[in-house]
Amino acid sequence: QVQLVESGGGLVQPGGSLRLSCIKSGTTFSIYDMGWYRQAPGKQRELVARITGGGTTNYADSVKGRFTISRDNAKNTVYLQMNSLKPEDTAVYYCNAFFRMNYWGQGIQVTVSS
Repeated sequence: QVQLVESGGGLVQPGGSLRLSCIKSGTTFSIYDMGWYRQAPGKQRELVARITGGGTTNYADSVKGRFTISRDNAKNTVYLQMNSLKPEDTAVYYCNAFFRMNYWGQGIQVTVSS
C-alpha cells in the first residue's frame, strides 16, 4: 500500500520561503510521477507542480519562477521549494503519486501572512 507523508509546512511572511517534503512508502519510487497540489478555502484543488519519473517538470502559471519541484529517488522523496511566497499561496498542500492510479497524502497547511 502506498503512503505519502508530507512535512515542512507552516506560517511564513510574504516574500519568505518554505520547503515541503513528501516521503513515499514502499519501493519502486522512480516509476511514479509525483506532484504537489493545493486547495485554498472555498476553492477546488489545483495542480501546483509535477515531476515525472524521468525528471520532466511542469508548473502552474501562478508559481512559475518561484517554486521548484525536485525528487530524490534514493530517498523516496519529492520536494517543493517555495520562494517569494504570497498570501494567495495560502492553502493546504497535498502530495500526489501516480502510477496506474492516484495516491494522496493527508495534506499540510501553508499560511503566508504578516
